[in-house]
Amino acid sequence: METRRTLLVDAFADEPLAGNVAGVVPDAAGLDDDRMGRIAAELGASETAFLFDAGDDNAPDGDAPGADAAAADADERLRYFTPSTEVDLCGHATIATYGALFAEGAIDAGDRTLRTNVGDLEITVDDDGTVWMRQNPPTVDVIETADDGSTLDAGRLGDALGIDPAALRDVGADLPVAVASTGLPWLVVPVNFLERLGEADPDTAAIEAISESHDVAGVYAFTFDTLDADSTLHGRAFAPAVGVSEDPVTGTASGAVGAYLREVDAFDGDAPDELRFEQGHFIDRPGHVRVRVDGDAVRVGGRAVVSMDGELRVPPADDDEIIEA
Repeated sequence: METRRTLLVDAFADEPLAGNVAGVVPDAAGLDDDRMGRIAAELGASETAFLFDAGDDNAPDGDAPGADAAAADADERLRYFTPSTEVDLCGHATIATYGALFAEGAIDAGDRTLRTNVGDLEITVDDDGTVWMRQNPPTVDVIETADDGSTLDAGRLGDALGIDPAALRDVGADLPVAVASTGLPWLVVPVNFLERLGEADPDTAAIEAISESHDVAGVYAFTFDTLDADSTLHGRAFAPAVGVSEDPVTGTASGAVGAYLREVDAFDGDAPDELRFEQGHFIDRPGHVRVRVDGDAVRVGGRAVVSMDGELRVPPADDDEIIEA
């Protein structure tokens, strides 16, 4: 029976069993959609990335934006599967893939072009193994709030997050609630202190309802009160509407929040060149994301650590046997 090398890689982490885990199949040539989906289900990570040569017609969809140009210009292609379906893009699985490739010497530091189902992405690998991924141009839409129940007020948000509404009102005058996106929209909610953020006990149904009503992936609550003195903020991401009760470390949200902080002038005109967002500590998956915002150019970066490297037995495409680890 055929075997495939498979990895579990912890993205946005400096050590194993931290950050956000992704599956990685570093040679996916010849795998069809069904077998990729079954491998992703077997590995059980929130997303698994499947790596193809740039000229492999099996990935991604030929209808993807820029597909014709990418076939000639891309360095490699990635497809991403959750345990149940294919998704067009996954930030932490991208960081995980390039971090693992660099660690084993398969690629050198420098700039690369990645082809995905949403088109080409700019990837940069630093000499220390940090992987940078450029996200889409940002959008930030401030939401008007009130405490009369007519809109998304601190009371409703506090109840949904399981946080004392006073912890939201305390910072609301200076830092508004907003929908921010660099490709995937998030509802950004400031909180006054880390203690209050740590006490969050989300009402999944309420978070899902708010997410659906504002057409966002989830709620990213943050505070400038951090565990690490080098960090800019501490964040928590709740996304039950897309099947994630709490995401350990979230690259897409981090880029969006970086753009939000610039838009609302959170630093009074003196924004640092690079931000550091810590996340995951309250669910025992600590990690951090580096964020750079320069006009419409938003980049998120982080390192990755391989926690498992093994072989997976994969039945032929026409075989219904269960995949065996």
